[in-house]
Amino acid sequence: MAPRAVWKGFLKVGSVSCGVKLVGATSEAGKVHFKILNRQDGLPVKSAYVDEGTDDVVPSEDQIKGYEAEKGDFIEIEPDEIKKLKLTSQHTLEVEAFVDVDDIDTRYLEKNYYVVPADGAALEAFSVLRDAMAKQRVAARSCVVLYQRGREVVIQPFGKGMLLTGLRTHDEMVSERSVFDELESPKYDKDLLELAELLIDKKVTKFDPSKFKDTYEDALIAMIDAKRKGKKPPKPEPRPQENVVDLASVLRKSLEKEGIKGQPRAKASRKSA
Repeated sequence: MAPRAVWKGFLKVGSVSCGVKLVGATSEAGKVHFKILNRQDGLPVKSAYVDEGTDDVVPSEDQIKGYEAEKGDFIEIEPDEIKKLKLTSQHTLEVEAFVDVDDIDTRYLEKNYYVVPADGAALEAFSVLRDAMAKQRVAARSCVVLYQRGREVVIQPFGKGMLLTGLRTHDEMVSERSVFDELESPKYDKDLLELAELLIDKKVTKFDPSKFKDTYEDALIAMIDAKRKGKKPPKPEPRPQENVVDLASVLRKSLEKEGIKGQPRAKASRKSA
């Protein structure tokens, strides 16, 4: 059974529009999930909204959203008031512009959704737009309302469909200058750079997410399995040393493990061959 669509509407480029659906491209189904238990009786506990003044639990029908305009001064917002904000982006992915795929700053990319035609009538226009974008190597810039929040997005051709990716706003990003400006550029022997390049060359491969491993998740599963069987949990991996003292020696040892003789000249001679 096909995954359920999280949004239905129209993709619009100029006067061309076609019905589309968004389907989540990620899933947390395979992750380990914990419940909070009462240590006294081992039973799950429930979360609840509690009045800060009385400590009484507030039932759902008495809950309302509030925006804190001043300290302790809230503006109440009714659900119907939010629904009345009939933004075009609630039902239409109107393309504002196209950007070169290679110009997209990956720091801004967030959650992904697959974009597919809503029905057979939308297939032709959808396919023409997708193939034209693929040929031009561009992504569409747009915005959409998802889960009652407006989100800036980019839409790219992806196989037989398209991929929509939410974007972080510029205000959410920490400037790299605030992090990198105080970093120094030390002088080091060029042989170290060549040794590091040899090590990288040996480990270059294709980007294949199917081979990625979540080591933290694997460790959680191993610990849970051991506790279920009444065994001791696996021993943790030893922590690495804080800093490398003799970088050249460590690089050469790493190359030896990969079956490479750590001679910097080897890379130069291979390039000239």
